[in-house]
Amino acid sequence: MQPRPHVEASRQAMGNTAKTAVKERGVPVKSAGHPIRKTAGIGKPGGKPPARAFPARQARRAAEAGARLARTQKAAKAARVTARQAAQAANRALRAVIAAAKALAAAATAGGGVVIAVVVVICLCGVILASPLGIFFAGSDEKTGTVSPAQAVAQINGELSEKLSSMQADGGYDTLDLQGQPPAWSDVLAVFAAKTAATEDGTTVAVLDAANVEALRTVFWDMTKLTSSSREVEHPANGDTPAWTERILTVTITARTPDDMRVFYSFTEEQNEALDELLANSNLLATLAGDLTISDATAKKLLADLPADLDPERRAVVETACRLVGKVNYFWGGKSLVIGWDSRWGQLSKVWADGSSTTGTYRPYGLDCSGFVDWVFYNITDGDYIIGHGGGAHMQHTYCTSISWEEAQPGDLVFYPEDTHVGIVGGRDENGNLLIVHCASGANNVVITGLEGFTSIGRPLYYGE
Repeated sequence: MQPRPHVEASRQAMGNTAKTAVKERGVPVKSAGHPIRKTAGIGKPGGKPPARAFPARQARRAAEAGARLARTQKAAKAARVTARQAAQAANRALRAVIAAAKALAAAATAGGGVVIAVVVVICLCGVILASPLGIFFAGSDEKTGTVSPAQAVAQINGELSEKLSSMQADGGYDTLDLQGQPPAWSDVLAVFAAKTAATEDGTTVAVLDAANVEALRTVFWDMTKLTSSSREVEHPANGDTPAWTERILTVTITARTPDDMRVFYSFTEEQNEALDELLANSNLLATLAGDLTISDATAKKLLADLPADLDPERRAVVETACRLVGKVNYFWGGKSLVIGWDSRWGQLSKVWADGSSTTGTYRPYGLDCSGFVDWVFYNITDGDYIIGHGGGAHMQHTYCTSISWEEAQPGDLVFYPEDTHVGIVGGRDENGNLLIVHCASGANNVVITGLEGFTSIGRPLYYGE
């Protein structure tokens, strides 16, 4: 999906937002070690970068590259730990089956029946995947059209935002006042898995294909009750502003609980037991909704095609950027100085930054384009570096040097005219064309696209500091 051109939030508002976030976390902003400067001719074909004046720093950074790349794998390690925990949860849920299988396997092996033992293990894995706990092992696959839980969650979160915007627009209301929040995704996933898989003729939830995503969507809306009311407020004249009438739509979200859904869906004893087991592991279900494992097929291919000799720091930038593909909605003015998944992502929030058609509306909190780039560099440095130094896309461009398009490498930055949008060079396709990872308003998510719309390129000074 190609993003529609959009304009980045005002530099002042974005700068204040980022600086406030840094201040609240008590994280020092690393100085670039040189005055801010706007580079001339950035992105012009044939442009050359200035001579580097810091070979000692480059040598030091090269020596540290391996260690830094290792730190970027923390999210992947956390995902593996989560998978092990999920497997442990599945074992607890099926302890009777497992105990019987182990006994049978031991007996078969003692008698020389190794093949029988292997079959038992395979059958056991099948039992787990076919159970409601199969949700813990759901992943994306381009060939079958399946998606990860995190991707499905982001998609449905975006649909909720569209629904609210439609309610406001259809009634011609000036203001939307939102009360309440939708149910926690851990609850939604638990009810979905118990409802879908915990019956004799149930469907596996280890595969989130189109049918299962639709079933998940149905459960979400069954658990999310929307009611609305309206009122009018008369505003008197003020200076040159004439009197006017404000039409306000109040939407109240009431979240139904898992216990409500037991009754609503008339759960069987088996489904209730499955729901209990899933709710006992709600922390793992919540992790599924914010999983940083690289699951998008396009992202996987992009990483597989990276040059073998690519600088480790650049590889870390691209890998970290790909962790959010398809998982974080676009939010005008959205920033995050959080290592790993930001718990605010996906929560309905009012867009406060001026300058967007979405200003004043409620959307799932996420990132804007420069916020995405900041998050990537912040994470690969364990919170030591903010590439925009507290500003937006324009400031990020300022902290780049001019290079030609032919010199582009994964990890460089590309910009729309007047710095209205920014993305990260991810690599090249089979025809040698650049691929860009960016948080796009048109796609309402982090996506990988071609170069359309990007007109200039710069190399972050970060690589040479």
